Amino acid sequence: MTKWIAVIVLTVFLNPNASLAFDLDSILQKAPSLESFIIVKATSGICPQNRKTQIAPSRYLKKTNPVERTKKNIEKGKNLFLKNAKPTACKLCHGVRGNGNGHLAKRMEPPPRNFTCGKVMEGLPDGQLFWVIQNGSNGTAMPAHRFSLSKEQIWQLILYIRKFLET
Repeated sequence: MTKWIAVIVLTVFLNPNASLAFDLDSILQKAPSLESFIIVKATSGICPQNRKTQIAPSRYLKKTNPVERTKKNIEKGKNLFLKNAKPTACKLCHGVRGNGNGHLAKRMEPPPRNFTCGKVMEGLPDGQLFWVIQNGSNGTAMPAHRFSLSKEQIWQLILYIRKFLET
């Protein structure tokens, strides 16, 4: 059997109402084996996004993530992001890859935050992310999770969200 190697470098900037013409997950599932593909970088979504998110109170901006960055805590954040967060999993809006292109995103204005955008995420304090997840974001579809997620779960989510910049 011949092994093939494909290097995929994909950077797509979309307008809020556009959608990808293909699904990378589907392509990879149809590949003879996952080892057949080397993925260098896959990002999509608007970067940077034009946002008017309210800035968190200064007492939040000074907060750093108190949850230890362990594989276990990151995995808990991943499970929340992909399936266990209530009322809906984060991936439905933010996308499986955190790029803001989830299934519900095309109906949203402004579009969900693109966590793969280094220009934005590198300057965004953990405390700001915590505040937005806990309290929601006025003028967007981002709901408050004050009563559905514990503080520890929000911090675990932030650990996982930060992983999108590492890939």
